[in-house]
Amino acid sequence: MSNPRIIPNPQQQTNDNQHQAKTLTIIIYALQAASFIVGLTFLVAVIINYIKRDDVRGTWLESHFRWQIRTFWFCLLWGMLGAFLSAVVIGYFILLANAIWVIYRIAKGWLNVADNKPMYSNQ
Repeated sequence: MSNPRIIPNPQQQTNDNQHQAKTLTIIIYALQAASFIVGLTFLVAVIINYIKRDDVRGTWLESHFRWQIRTFWFCLLWGMLGAFLSAVVIGYFILLANAIWVIYRIAKGWLNVADNKPMYSNQ
């Protein structure tokens, strides 16, 4: 009897890696959404983005990571500005606009990843 060796299929490994990366991208969107209840999850999401960014480099998911990272930093910027200006009424409008913008970014990103679409198109 011969001992058959199982040789991994490189295409299958690529598909598995891409599936795992897509699942991670969805989890990061979920962490961003959960930040409206538990704010710390937004920080956890961006840390994961930075740690796993090399894993998606060169794939269509790279644009989602860029989108998620930019969402975090601009949210932080506008959130700090809104908090600083909350002594006057305009700060509350900035915070409200920031929350709406973050919801839009999470929803658009989540829908695009579900459709296997990158965030940025060259067309």
